Amino acid sequence: MGYLTFLSPYLIFLMLFITYCRLSPRQIKPGRFDWYLLAIQIALGALTYALLFWADHTVAEGVFICVFVPTATAAPVITSMLGGDIKKVVTYSLVSNLFVAVTGPVILAAIGDNSSLSFGQSFLLILKEVGPLLIAPMLSAFALQYIWPKMHERVANHQQLSFYIWALSLFIIVGGCVSFAINAWTPSSTWIMLALTVGAGVVCIAQYIIGRRYGRRFDDPVSGAQSLMQKNTVLAVWLALAYMNPIASIGPAAYILWQNIINSWQIARHDSFLIVGR
Repeated sequence: MGYLTFLSPYLIFLMLFITYCRLSPRQIKPGRFDWYLLAIQIALGALTYALLFWADHTVAEGVFICVFVPTATAAPVITSMLGGDIKKVVTYSLVSNLFVAVTGPVILAAIGDNSSLSFGQSFLLILKEVGPLLIAPMLSAFALQYIWPKMHERVANHQQLSFYIWALSLFIIVGGCVSFAINAWTPSSTWIMLALTVGAGVVCIAQYIIGRRYGRRFDDPVSGAQSLMQKNTVLAVWLALAYMNPIASIGPAAYILWQNIINSWQIARHDSFLIVGR
């Protein structure tokens, strides 16, 4: 599957395009949900790094990046499957991605081991990484709404297609993750890789629980959990390789597995409730 990872951006684009056909531009407005959740994300990231720094710097870097990076571009798709509020997740995804693009170069250069990039270069590279996948599908969906309303309605009414595209995309991404871990392994790095894997799992579960509890304040635990837990792990791996000890990238690579185990469990549980309800 590692050889097929080049397909991932195209699959993510299709997923988001289908999901964004359920939105209108007027629904995307940052508010209290977004600013408070961003503050929680920043505090969690700082706490994670502070607690792990004294144990091992590489582990601290790898686990920190799993908290610091923004919401995944695919989060609205999972939110849609689970019956959450898509516009909340889309808006927070935009807010968190912009925050990381602006602050990432400074924060990561301060704590990292391997930064040879200027602020301007880092900012542009991060925007280049997340911009096309975040903005292009949204603009395409909104354009279709005005240019071809009937086709827009047909796409909006076939949201189940997102699930199958997500499943294929996940299969490829996890395959690439396993391939990366095998190639990066050395006997001396075994315990660090295990610590990064466990640490990624702990912060993934913690962000899921905290996100759900926060979301309940807005009567939407699904959106809270997806906004805080589901991360742009592709960007996280790239940032770890660019700024940190390369082995630290095992943390976000493992996070891919953890967040999708939780998402798969949620979808199966949600679907079983729907079947019982019928």
